[in-house]
Amino acid sequence: MDGYAARKIDLEQKAIKRIRLASEMSLQHYGLPLVCTYSGGKDSDVMLELFKRSGVPFEAHNSHTTADAPQTVRHIRKVFQGLEQEGIPCNIDYHRQPDGKNITMWNLIPKKLLPPSRVMRYCCSELKESSCKNRMIATGVRWAESNKRKNRGVLEAIASNRNKISLPDEKMLLSDNDDARRLFERCELKAKTVVNPIVDWRDSDIWEYYWNECSSHNSLYKLGYYRVGCIGCPMAGKARWKEFADFPKYKQAYIKAFERMLEVRKQRGLSQDWKNGEEVFLWWMEDKNVPGQISVFQ
Repeated sequence: MDGYAARKIDLEQKAIKRIRLASEMSLQHYGLPLVCTYSGGKDSDVMLELFKRSGVPFEAHNSHTTADAPQTVRHIRKVFQGLEQEGIPCNIDYHRQPDGKNITMWNLIPKKLLPPSRVMRYCCSELKESSCKNRMIATGVRWAESNKRKNRGVLEAIASNRNKISLPDEKMLLSDNDDARRLFERCELKAKTVVNPIVDWRDSDIWEYYWNECSSHNSLYKLGYYRVGCIGCPMAGKARWKEFADFPKYKQAYIKAFERMLEVRKQRGLSQDWKNGEEVFLWWMEDKNVPGQISVFQ
C-alpha cells in the first residue's frame, strides 16, 4: 500500500467516524437527519462522497448566493438531481426579505452602504450562514484554508445571536463519554450545531480524493480555477481579475450595485470619495491609485 492509499484510508475513516457521531447526535438532539452543506466546490464534493460512504441518513443543502459562476450553479443542480433520484432530500435556499423578495448580492451592497470585504463579509452572513437554523450541519471547513480557520474545531455550536457555544472535545465524544454527551445535549436548542469532518485535511489530500474518489466534478477546475466560490469574493485576492475577465457580466453587475450604493449614500448625506461605480470597483479590486475610504477596511 503506497503512502497516499494509507493516508486516504486513515483520513476517510476518521471523517466517516465524525459524520456518524454527528448523525447520531442530530437524530437524538434535533430529531432530524444531519445536513451536508454543499457549495458545488471540491470540498463539498469530497464531503458528499464521505456522507454516501458513511451510510447515515442525511439531507443536502445549498445556499444560493446569486454570485456563483453559471458552471457552479449547473453542477449543483446536476448533483442534486442525482441525489434526489437516490432518495436523498435536497434543498436550494433562496433567501427572502421580509417583503418576500429575494436577497441578492446586488441588493445587499446598496443596503449595507459599503462593498463586501475581508473584514466585512456581510454577504456570507446573509447569503450562507443564515440557513439551516435549529439544525446540525456538516461543512467542508478546513484548517489549511486560512489562519483564521485554524481556530475552528471539529464540533461547534452557533446560538441564534451567532455567538459560539463551547462543545466537548472530539476525543471525549468519540469515547462515548456520557457526561460529554449530556453537555452537548444541553446546548441551546435554537443553536445551529456544526461538525467539520475534514477540518484536518491538507489541500493535497482534498485534490487527490476529489479526482480519484469523486465521480462528478465542477468544470471550472479544468479551466484553471483553484477555488469556485462567489465571483469577486475578496477572499480570492488577485484571482478575482481572472474571474471578471472570464465573467464580465458579473463585473458589470457589481459596478451597477456600487452605483446604487453611492446613490443611497448621497441620499443619506454620507461622505464618500468615489465618483462612480467604476471607481468603487477599481478601489475594491485594490487599485492603489483610486481614492476611497480605505480606513474602513483596515
